This record gives sequence, C-alpha cells and structure tokens, in this order.
Amino acid sequence: MTFFKNLKKIKLHWQILIALILSVFFGIYFSEYVDYVTWMGDLFLRALAMIIVPLIFSSIVTGVSGIGSGKNLGRVGFKTFGYYITTSLFAIFTGLILVNLISPGVGVDALTENVEEIEPVPLLDTIIGIVPSNIFQAMAEGDMLAIIFFAIIFGFFTTRVSSKYSAPIESFFKAVFEVMMKVTMFVIRFSPLGIFGIVSGTVADQAADPEALLNLFGRLGLYMATVILALAIHSTITLPLILGGIGRANPRIHFKNMSVPLLTAFSTSSSNATLPLTMDAVTTKSGVSKKTSGFVLPLGATINMDGTALYECVAVMFIAQAYGHDLAFFEQFLVVFTALLASIGAAGIPMAGLVVITIILSVVGIPLEGVGLILAVDRILDMFRTSVNVWSDSCGAVVIAKSEKEELKV
Repeated sequence: MTFFKNLKKIKLHWQILIALILSVFFGIYFSEYVDYVTWMGDLFLRALAMIIVPLIFSSIVTGVSGIGSGKNLGRVGFKTFGYYITTSLFAIFTGLILVNLISPGVGVDALTENVEEIEPVPLLDTIIGIVPSNIFQAMAEGDMLAIIFFAIIFGFFTTRVSSKYSAPIESFFKAVFEVMMKVTMFVIRFSPLGIFGIVSGTVADQAADPEALLNLFGRLGLYMATVILALAIHSTITLPLILGGIGRANPRIHFKNMSVPLLTAFSTSSSNATLPLTMDAVTTKSGVSKKTSGFVLPLGATINMDGTALYECVAVMFIAQAYGHDLAFFEQFLVVFTALLASIGAAGIPMAGLVVITIILSVVGIPLEGVGLILAVDRILDMFRTSVNVWSDSCGAVVIAKSEKEELKV
C-alpha cells in the first residue's frame, strides 16, 4: 500500500518517463515474456478509442454553440475566429512542409512488417461521406469526418432556436463534456502502463536486431526535432510577422511582457490553467482592454490550438511514414482539414493532441497502434506546443485590440 501511495505522488510525466525506460529494458532483456505485458497497451488503445466519439462530439457541439451565439457573433467575434483559423492553418502547413522535407519516419522498419496495404479512398467518396446518411451508424463505425460535420451543424443550429430549447441542449452537452473530461483523465492516468505495454512489444520485436532498434530511437529523436523546429518557426517568425504587420506592435516587447504566462504554460502544459496569468499580462503590460482580452483569450483557450494542430499534423505524417504509407496530396489535405476541425472545442481536453491524433489516424486509415511510437515523447512535446498555443492567443488579443483602435503599450 505504501508503494502505491508513493507512486501517486509522482507526477504523470515522470511516471511516463519511468515507464519508457523500463519498457526498453524489459523489451531487450525479457523479450520472451513480452506477451504478458502487451495486453496493457492494447487495452489502453481500446480505452482511447472508446472515449473519442462522445468526447469530440460533446466538445465540438459545446464549442460551436458558444462561438455561434448572438453575443459572440459580432464584429470582434468574426475577427477573432478569422485570426484563430488563419494562424492554425499557417501552423499546420509549416509542420506539413517540414515533415515532408525531413521525413523523420522514413526508414523505420519496426512497423512495416505484416502491415496490409492501405487503399486510398477516392476523393468524391470522401467528400460525399462527410455527410452521414445515419449519424448513429457513423458513430458506431467511428466515421470521424461525418461525426465532426454533424457536430458542427448541430452546434451551429442550436444557437438558431429559442433559448427555451437551446439552453437545455447547451447545458446537456456541457455536462456530457465535463463527464467525458473526467473519463479521459481516468484513462490518461493509465498511460504509463499503456506505454510500457506498447513500447515493450515494439522493442522486443526489434531486440534481435540492435541496429534497427537504434534506428527506431534515432528516428524518434528526429521526429521530436522536426516538431520543435516547426513550432519555433511558427512562434518566432509567423506570429511575430502577424503581430508586427497587422497589429503594429513590437513582438519583442510583447514577448517580454508574456514571459511569466509562457513559462507557466511550459511547466504546466495547460493553456486553461495559464489563462488568468495570460489575461493579466495582456491587460496590464501590453495594454489590451479588459473587454477585448476577456472575450478573445477565453475563446482562444477553447478553440485555438496552433501548436497542437501543428504537432498533430507532424505526428500523423511521421506515423504514416513509419508504416511505409506515402500519403497522397489529397490525403495530406485531409490531415490538415481534420486537424483544423477537430481542434474546435478540443483545447481544454487533457492531452488533446493525443486524442485528436487518433481521430486523424482513423480518417486516413492508419492503424491506431502507431500512436505507441509517439506516446513516449508526447508529454515533452506537450510543454512546447502549449507555450505556442498561449503565445498565439496573446498575439491574437493584441491584433484584435489594434483593429478596434485601442491604445496599446507595445
């Protein structure tokens, strides 16, 4: 009992790191017993698949119904939504370009054995399939594009009916979302065991070939470098150009003003937990009005995921490369499109990137087991991408404030 009590005191990211180290050791030296632990990885992936549909459906309905309400659909609302969509697209395309240039997953042989050839779905069939003929069948089959489309439509038209009807609907889906958040947190608590099972199996398969094992870890390091480089380009070039060009603000001064929230975001990996600090810094140091920051920043914490959307794109491309599946242009566009849509309302989900990655993988037909490759380093990259999310939110507040003719301190 004392052991488990002490284990609970260890933070999750340290538990994941310990599980990763132990899984490599177990896979190398006890490969003959690996079948006794791989079931934990399978169970964890099934649990992730279990929560995807209710979690993403409730989060999108809640997010869209909040965006689409009358009070939010004014001039400032459209500007804010336009900014977040634009910067998310810039981030995703930055990641897409780099992952195609660097190709971190090419040459990973750990996953390519015994994998069936993935047949690409014709473009017209994909477009038609977005509109579900039966939403319940789509949910049962995990047809994520159809589910996301219906959730957006349902959330939007919820705001177009009388408050007598819309209020209980919004309240219901907020309640479902909160419950699913609790379920998600419960599942994520078992991620160290899931990682141990998945990575042990992968390492054991390659234990007889040390060169292939080293290549696997080398490619994983290259994947991390690709994500961090893409995030750095977006946060130090793209966003400052928008901030200086459209917002007419000094990026260096604003970055200095945001130092405390950014460090907090990096250490906590939570944009929601950082929100009070972000609002205070943007208002008191950068001079954005409380009215603007009070609208733009909470909305950003709900729908804006520049760093996470970029990460999702790179991760899915890396897994596809590792499986030897060369995604065609349309399939890559589908990755971008799904990452953008699934990001709406998903920012508050714990380890949101991991959840959305499983959605994108199912859309492009890549096995969910590929998540095991990136699961071990997800927590580390989460720190970087959350910081970029918060930085983008703060830049958005300044840009919107400037467009509203506010006097800023930057």
